[in-house]
Amino acid sequence: MNALVKTDAQASLAQLAGAAAVENRQYLTFNLGGEMFSISILCIKEIIWYANLTEVPMMPACIRGVINLRGAVVPVLDLSNRFGKPSTPVIKSSCIVIVEVPTAIEGEHQNMGVVVDSVQAVLEIPTSEIEPAPSFGAKIRSEFIEGIAKVNGKFVILLNVARVLSMEEIGQMGQLGAVAESVA
Repeated sequence: MNALVKTDAQASLAQLAGAAAVENRQYLTFNLGGEMFSISILCIKEIIWYANLTEVPMMPACIRGVINLRGAVVPVLDLSNRFGKPSTPVIKSSCIVIVEVPTAIEGEHQNMGVVVDSVQAVLEIPTSEIEPAPSFGAKIRSEFIEGIAKVNGKFVILLNVARVLSMEEIGQMGQLGAVAESVA
């Protein structure tokens, strides 16, 4: 899980003599439902194996539960469910990626876990290789996508952590779910 991989594009750029400096960003890549996604490593605190999850009643469907991370209660989000797909089944390689998420209060952050099928590698991706989010054709909401990069012949979706893991939006989902259940 701790590999740093340089992309083909970066390797070919490094070979060009006299080329201008290219800014690289590092992303943790992971599999989710057969697709490859990534999150900037600047947001990632750690990666742990999937275990000891406590379910919490009356939470939005995308919240799997909470874990105790060295004395701190950390909510764990089912990213697949957040994207409007079926919940991620827990398999042998399932991990929880602990991500630092900005809150509504300026300068404050909250840790949140994200369930993924498997963690792949940390990639250095030149900013010149990152394309903007498509306005159509994506299987997830376009505001969740920071960009798309082509890495070694495959597309990798770069997620916008602030949007995907927005505590305000997830909280609103929980309120809407509670209202729907009380009406039914």
